[in-house]
Amino acid sequence: MATDYDAPRKTDDELSEDSIEELKTRRNDKRSSSVDVDETEQAEGFELPGADLSGEEMSVRVIPRQADEFTCSRCFLVHHRSQLASEKAGQMVCRECAA
Repeated sequence: MATDYDAPRKTDDELSEDSIEELKTRRNDKRSSSVDVDETEQAEGFELPGADLSGEEMSVRVIPRQADEFTCSRCFLVHHRSQLASEKAGQMVCRECAA
């Protein structure tokens, strides 16, 4: 955006008046301009809970747990050894579950 440095400068009062007027016109413009949205087209992208997904196939590559990882006995997520908070009787707990 180009700026005309030779133009007379406005005072703070003039700037605040302009901004209020601009806000009012923008508010009126937003009300007048509405976009037609096809509700059925918009709803096609949403999956409802309990939807039948029996025909869907997973395309995720599963990597086995590595030697430097463990499975938390509370949340059952695989974490790196640096996230190990405690280990009692073979039960490993991550930092998030221990907190």
